[in-house]
Amino acid sequence: MKTMFTRFVFALALAFSAFGVSAPAALAAPPNNDTFTGATPASIGFSEALDTSEATTDSDDAQLNANCGAPATDASVWYAFTPTSDTVVVVDVSQSNYSAGVLVGEGSQGNLQLVTCGPGAVAFFAFAGTTYSVLAIDDQFDGGGNGGLLSISFSEILTPTLDEFTVNRFGTVNVRTGVATISGTYTCTNADIIQTFVDARQNVGRFSILGSGAFFDFGTCNGTSHTWAADIFPQNGKFAGGKAMTVTVGFACGPIECAFGYVEQKVQLRGGK
Repeated sequence: MKTMFTRFVFALALAFSAFGVSAPAALAAPPNNDTFTGATPASIGFSEALDTSEATTDSDDAQLNANCGAPATDASVWYAFTPTSDTVVVVDVSQSNYSAGVLVGEGSQGNLQLVTCGPGAVAFFAFAGTTYSVLAIDDQFDGGGNGGLLSISFSEILTPTLDEFTVNRFGTVNVRTGVATISGTYTCTNADIIQTFVDARQNVGRFSILGSGAFFDFGTCNGTSHTWAADIFPQNGKFAGGKAMTVTVGFACGPIECAFGYVEQKVQLRGGK
């Protein structure tokens, strides 16, 4: 009997093979970092493309989202980021093929404190040795669920510097309009914009002419020296040739931080026009 049963099973297998019948394909599984406990370790420079179409959402997502208010946390996956030194980090999911967002929390599972959140990309200051739980989600802003191809990266924002900031000892004044021009130099790095604000005072007997002006530029914080110039518009009269006291503040700013410069300079205004 045993021999007959064995032959039957063998014959049945041959029959299925002959008719092209195969075993059912294995069901797709959620990513390994679908839950908080399976978070993928990440560091500065980490990036990956991940299929999140089978990822799920759970109570840990809801707890972190309670103070964020994202419209959905579909297809969520977790990352654990622990910097070795203080840094400003950007987590970018904007290149995903669906509307993705990021939530960042600090603390233990079920008791995460929200650090930041937003669609596309977020930036935050991370302290050395602190573990940050990063949740990438399908926020459904595109009107659809459930995930797709997630593109995520962790990068560092370098601290801006204002290495040189000067005010020239000589300026100019338009004797017709009374507008003065103050100039100087700057050298900055790791910043997106440079801006200066100038206040000027010129004493005329017991009376003082007051004025202010500003300078703005972007894309020039490349470590080389540049010049700046600001027109100083008088508020209560006209500037004239002669000495003026100036107070100038400079800001070289990135997405989060700024570097500052401060100069008090007596300037000799020379008339023209």
